[in-house]
Amino acid sequence: MARKIRNTLALALLGLLLERPMHPYEMASTLRERHKDTSFKINPGSLYDTVESLAKHRWIEPVETVREGNRPERTVYAHTELGRQEFIAWLDELVREPVAEYPKFVAAVSYLGALGPERAADALEERARHLAERIDGANTALEATVGKGAPRLFMIEVEFVRHAWQAELEWARATAAEIRSGSLSWPDHF
Repeated sequence: MARKIRNTLALALLGLLLERPMHPYEMASTLRERHKDTSFKINPGSLYDTVESLAKHRWIEPVETVREGNRPERTVYAHTELGRQEFIAWLDELVREPVAEYPKFVAAVSYLGALGPERAADALEERARHLAERIDGANTALEATVGKGAPRLFMIEVEFVRHAWQAELEWARATAAEIRSGSLSWPDHF
């Protein structure tokens, strides 16, 4: 079935609205507080466009307009029954069915030989350093968020990403070590 909305930011917003109705600014703030910006690209323009699209397709609807102090009025949205059904079906599909995502790194690794042994090992070691920093950041985010009483389930994707980064880190280090030791042979024409 072709889904009308495929933007993963929409998935994040629909997930938040399971908790309670929110206005877009609160949605963005909550996603950032929970470090969801590691899983979803969050910027004001795309967030408001996504909210508009969800409302257009009747997956969410305005339920009230609020004003706090001198701030502008904000429209609070909630799920519609259709939106809740679509969210659950979409989520179920994404969890059950692996899809080819064509990551840029895999594309680059397929031509690693063009860098030559020294540059390839250097690049992998630098990537490993960046991955180690991301893993440390994920650990800090998990400790801060779950430590503040948020349910672990709210951060489960950070755990998943951390494990994926850990596996990539181990692979990058091992491959760089193979290149440095000469056990990963390099064709003469590179």
